[in-house]
This record gives sequence, C-alpha cells and structure tokens, in this order.
Amino acid sequence: MAGDPLVIAGRSYNSRLLVGTGKYRDLEQTRDAVEASGAEIVTVALRRTNIGQDPDAPNLLDVLSPDDYTILPNTAGCYSAEDAIRVCRLARELLGGHRLVKLEVLGDKRTLYPDVAQTLSAAKTLIAEGFEVMVYTNDDPVTARRLAEIGCIAVMPLAAPIGSGRGIRNPDNLKIILEEASTPILVDAGVGIASDAAIAMELGCDGVLMNTAIAEAGDPVQMARAMRLAVEAGRLAWRSGRMPERRFASSSSPTEGTLT
Repeated sequence: MAGDPLVIAGRSYNSRLLVGTGKYRDLEQTRDAVEASGAEIVTVALRRTNIGQDPDAPNLLDVLSPDDYTILPNTAGCYSAEDAIRVCRLARELLGGHRLVKLEVLGDKRTLYPDVAQTLSAAKTLIAEGFEVMVYTNDDPVTARRLAEIGCIAVMPLAAPIGSGRGIRNPDNLKIILEEASTPILVDAGVGIASDAAIAMELGCDGVLMNTAIAEAGDPVQMARAMRLAVEAGRLAWRSGRMPERRFASSSSPTEGTLT
C-alpha cells in the first residue's frame, strides 16, 4: 500500500500479503494467482519445489522471476534444526548468496506445530551465519519475544494449524504478541477465507502469509484477489482506529438540537 510500506530486512514492500507457491494445478496457475494477489514476496519450499536443484524439471523461477519478486525460501518439511539449516544453506547457494529465509522446524506430522526448541537452535545458528530469518512459530508470546531478541527479522505466529483454514483461533495471544513486538509480526498459517486475513490485519499484524487458502480455493485466482483486498481493507481499518464498543445502542442521528 503506497505510503504505508512493509519493511523486511531493510527493504520496503507495498503489499502486506505474502503467498506460497505450493498445491497449485501447475506453474501457470501459480503465476496467475500470485499476480492476482499483488504479493511481492513469494515463499518456496525447497524440499517440494524446483528452483534449480533439478535442471531437468520445470523451474518455478521461469514463471516467478527473482527480478520481479523477492523469493523467500522456506524449510517446510524439516523436523530438526540440522535439516533446516542445511536447506537454508542450499537456498543461499542456489540463489547466489541469498540471505532472506523463512525458518520452520516442525515437531509433529499430524498438527504441523513447530518444535520451539529446534526452531530456536536453528535460528541462532542461521543468524550467526548471516541469514535474515523470518520465523514460523506458535502463538506463545514468550517464544515470540525470544525469537525477536535473538535477532529474527520477523516473527510469524500461526493463527491455526497449517492448512486447516480455521481462521484466527486465539486473537488474545496475538494481541499480546503485538503489544510486545519489537519486529514485524505476520500471521502465518490457518487463514481460510478473506475475512480471516482482514481480522489479522485489524488486530494490528504487519502482514499475512498464506498458501492453502488460495491454492485450494475453487478459483485460486479469484481468491487471490479477494485476499489482496482483505489485507488492504484490514490494514486501513487498523490505521483508521475503530469506533468504541458500547453495551447499548447509540443513535446514528444525534438528538441534540433537533426540532420538537
């Protein structure tokens, strides 16, 4: 949004919607949905998507050029700090020294909840090696604070389990995280419909990252447009400041000075 940029690792972005690139029908649909979303940062799971690892397979970068988008490699599918670090190093090699990464270290295959201890361990190592780490975590304010304190450039708490589409399940924890935030806070995981994205932004989140909500929609391109508008509307609502909540009605037409 012009005049209200999202700043990540010192770079400004007009869009506060970040999108994933998995689960689409093909690369053409991926390209069309990303374009419709208006996103400028696209996240790529290196364990599932080819960006040059396999020269004989279709390459995502042929439809989403690093000249047009900030590519955000992620460590989806990693269950240990060691694996996640290895994937980030591979991303740096494939992308010519690229330092911006999204770290996620999972602890459970059923829920895909993060392993906090392994996440903290991986983050410390990656930051020491010069990576700029955006980190997926649970919605625990203490964990979010620790990740920011060790130098993560963005903290990305889940709204609900990855791919569940259940929306913002614990807004109170997100509010606490936002109150204490010293780094950008982006909701990552759980968004299902446009209103979920708007709610996240209305709470004061700096952005929203999503994949499944768009890719598994009946019409991914149309849903991408809806998510773009929802993020913009939610941000505008937060910046505007909502009206006070009241227990009882308040007439839209003032009674003072009216004729009797």
